[in-house]
Amino acid sequence: MAFRRGPYDCLLAALLLSQLTAGLAAAGPGDIAVYWGRNKDEGTLREACDTGAYTTVLVAFLSAFGHGTYKLDLSGHPVAGVGDDIKHCQSKGVLVLLSIGGQGGEYSLPSSQAASDLAEYLWNAFLAGGRAGVSRPFGDAQVNGVDFFIDQGATEHYDELARFLYAYNRFYRAGGITLTATPRCSYPDQRLQGALATGLIGRIHVRLYGDLQCTWSARESWEKWAAAYPGSRVFVGVVASPEADKDAYMSQKDLYYNVLQFAQKLPNYGGLMIWNRYYDKINNYISSGQTSDLARFSI
Repeated sequence: MAFRRGPYDCLLAALLLSQLTAGLAAAGPGDIAVYWGRNKDEGTLREACDTGAYTTVLVAFLSAFGHGTYKLDLSGHPVAGVGDDIKHCQSKGVLVLLSIGGQGGEYSLPSSQAASDLAEYLWNAFLAGGRAGVSRPFGDAQVNGVDFFIDQGATEHYDELARFLYAYNRFYRAGGITLTATPRCSYPDQRLQGALATGLIGRIHVRLYGDLQCTWSARESWEKWAAAYPGSRVFVGVVASPEADKDAYMSQKDLYYNVLQFAQKLPNYGGLMIWNRYYDKINNYISSGQTSDLARFSI
């Protein structure tokens, strides 16, 4: 016997579909991390946080270390005022991390002592420490942690750096130092393999750009990382504009269908890492507030 649907049944079905659609749209792509400090035309750190688009901002880069010299390179941004902006971002619930390394060649850790010295410098200059004679570029503002963006130089002693930094957590009553890593997409990344092997890196931002082979197999490359580090939250790292990498750039629709619809099903999927704030600003990739578009493609 066939049952006929009355108007109430149709209305109920429509309401359930509406709720499902709204839930998917609200879910979005997860946490959104963005690199800031790579172009003076990207606007201030405060402006980036005020978009409401990002849950983490990675301030880039501490570009020289390991040989007794430390250099903070923010691509022409005045350092004065960044500390107040960090506090403003944190008041809005946005994590602010300092990224070390970058594409320059002025850094490496030639010894265990160099790793210890760098950890001590980061603690006193950017984290919760403070020692006479150590300048604090951001004043009394404290970043929430450190991102390892190790793209050049030797591979040794970054595991020790992770351990030295993690040891400072004993001075925190709550929270602590967030450690993240941003490797190249080809697995494994030998420069970060040691640090990741410590198990102390809570988040991994996999760069699905800058490598043509990975561009052709973005999903497979990312899934290798997710499988290798089930205890870390693994992010999908993308460029926000074709100006950054025309071969690797994916529209939001392509990103969803090529990568996210599969990545979001894995338990350690963390969200998106956006390179970078400047490209996002000129292309309105995420900062337009249309992250819900990534969810609606599944409907």
